[in-house]
Amino acid sequence: MTNGPGAGIPAVSTAILAMSRHLEVRDVLKTIVASARELLDAEYAALGVPDDHGGFAQFVVDGVSAEQWKAIGPLPRQHGILAAMLHNATPERLADVRKDPRFGGWPEAHPDMSDFLGLPVADGDEILGALFLANKRCPKQDGRCGFTGDDERLLGILAQHAAIALTNARLYERSRELTIAGERARLAHELHDAVSQKLFSLRLTAQAATALVDRDPARAKDELHQVAALAAEAADELRAAVIELRPAALDEDGLVATLRSQVQVLDRAHSARVTFAAHGLRALPAAQEEAVLRVAQEALHNALRHSGAERVEVTLSRNGQGALLRIADDGCGFDPGTVRRAGRHLGLVSMHDRAGGVGGTLTVESEPGKGTAVEMEVPGG
Repeated sequence: MTNGPGAGIPAVSTAILAMSRHLEVRDVLKTIVASARELLDAEYAALGVPDDHGGFAQFVVDGVSAEQWKAIGPLPRQHGILAAMLHNATPERLADVRKDPRFGGWPEAHPDMSDFLGLPVADGDEILGALFLANKRCPKQDGRCGFTGDDERLLGILAQHAAIALTNARLYERSRELTIAGERARLAHELHDAVSQKLFSLRLTAQAATALVDRDPARAKDELHQVAALAAEAADELRAAVIELRPAALDEDGLVATLRSQVQVLDRAHSARVTFAAHGLRALPAAQEEAVLRVAQEALHNALRHSGAERVEVTLSRNGQGALLRIADDGCGFDPGTVRRAGRHLGLVSMHDRAGGVGGTLTVESEPGKGTAVEMEVPGG
């Protein structure tokens, strides 16, 4: 595909429309990368969103299979050419990225790349990410870069609109989080008041009943005193559960404490025994911790609502530089193929996307009558 100054405008318009259809940040990132690779006819494309610790909060690729991505290993750091685009807002167009003095190599499983085009995605002075492509599908003559100046200008247009789409998606997600947080806090307050009043009335009724019972009064009083005591305990338990319903303070408490607290609440709220264990975990990048928490919540919801399990075990352990999350239940299990065909797999797709979005992997093992095990691996920082 050869792009003249105006040849790619209809394609850019199509790409912009595709980006504007999505409100989730992850979906916007995937659409940007796929659109860029198709627009410039490149073999590979990627977009990295930096974190505050020298790594990437999210890193989305197109043209690399799931097996290749897993074999490549941890997410890249902000160094070399990536750092130049992120820190200096500098476009980069290279005939052979491997010959650039800033090139620091890549993992053994990484696909081989030569010509390279990269641009920052910026909103004013804020650099939101780095968008780059490699291996343009065209003849390379005299050692020249396959990507042209027209390609760079075309990608620049896409990057400007990508910044708008990404900013809008972030604002949407933040707005939704605030709405959910406000609604949960309101419900927690109303539930607390309503339940407390009902249980207080129950205690008063039970106490009054003890004074009215004539037959076997001693036993009746003992039983009704027990009712009052149980009601008081239930009020305490519900009050604690309502407090835990508030959004998890992951930044303040950390992944282990947050997940342990949520498991304890679920153990009290359900008939199934829900346990949690953590082994030697190291601190993870914030985006990875959030992804692990969300996958754990989704897997726990599935186990407790749909499996009929008597026991659900959650373990979080160190795995090299990263972590391994495992949620296993002894419930009814399912046939993953049947679930996919029936279209009831949105939870599984969401979990896979969350894992892939932070450079991790997710596996689900299940058979009818043999329970389910969900495992998520993340690479760490």
